[in-house]
Amino acid sequence: MIGILLKATGIWFVIVVAAIMNGALREKILVPIIGSDLALPLSGVSLAIIVFVVSLIFIPFISTSEPKIYITIGLFWVVLTLLFEFIFGHYIAGKSWKDVMQVFNVKKGDLFLVVLCITAISPWCTAKVRGLF
Repeated sequence: MIGILLKATGIWFVIVVAAIMNGALREKILVPIIGSDLALPLSGVSLAIIVFVVSLIFIPFISTSEPKIYITIGLFWVVLTLLFEFIFGHYIAGKSWKDVMQVFNVKKGDLFLVVLCITAISPWCTAKVRGLF
């Protein structure tokens, strides 16, 4: 199981890099062109798609035919993502806890909850699509 978690962590790091790039593109390109009211939800949708595509590409490296392992990986990715969001946001970016919690504010257009749901189900769904179980 340790080998599977290490592989899953490696895939998650690919997702993190892609997520950081997605956020940078949002701030540098989308916000100036279409404004943050549209850029934020568009970025959330694109990140959800990115998570699914990265999972689709890399999930065969997990090398298991156990559906529950893929469910576990999805939940593991959600935990890692939340830890990263809170630790990076507060301790590295210097945001207040109140500001860090704004990623859950759907009313302002943040679709982070959608991204977390897609993150949770992507390993299982992509393994199923690829016929791994």
